[in-house]
Amino acid sequence: AKKIRKEKKDKSEKKEAAAAVEISYDERLKAVGPISTPLASEKLTKKLHKLVRKASGVKGIRRGVKEVIKALRKNESGICVIAGDISPIDVISHVPIFCEEKNVPYIYVPSKQDLGAAACTKRPTSVILVQNKKDFGEKELFDKTLSEVQKAMPSFK
Repeated sequence: AKKIRKEKKDKSEKKEAAAAVEISYDERLKAVGPISTPLASEKLTKKLHKLVRKASGVKGIRRGVKEVIKALRKNESGICVIAGDISPIDVISHVPIFCEEKNVPYIYVPSKQDLGAAACTKRPTSVILVQNKKDFGEKELFDKTLSEVQKAMPSFK
């Protein structure tokens, strides 16, 4: 019985610590790297995090540089969400170029911690590819977000 109470106490302490560490969007922008363009607005960032959370529930995401690049090579499509506060920047600097070659829309968000949390992992995540799978129930959210990301993307044509 003592062990159960201790576990409950630990969980509540962790939740309180997580709430205390909540950092605002403006503070997260200070850590963003110089190549992070197009950067999502605060509203779009929340929408992207919501989309990632929903997609991770139905296994509709690819997480991490290696997995995302492999998916892009196999011509899988979706929305590529890249964290802007990755250091060293060389780790992700090739991803936007690869996305442009494959005509996959991409956008930067300010925080790798928030991106990892949205993907339902404790680990910070640098890149996520959200795929529009057939069994994905939030097609309307995906389509809205996709159109906003495409508006924000630079056009070189």
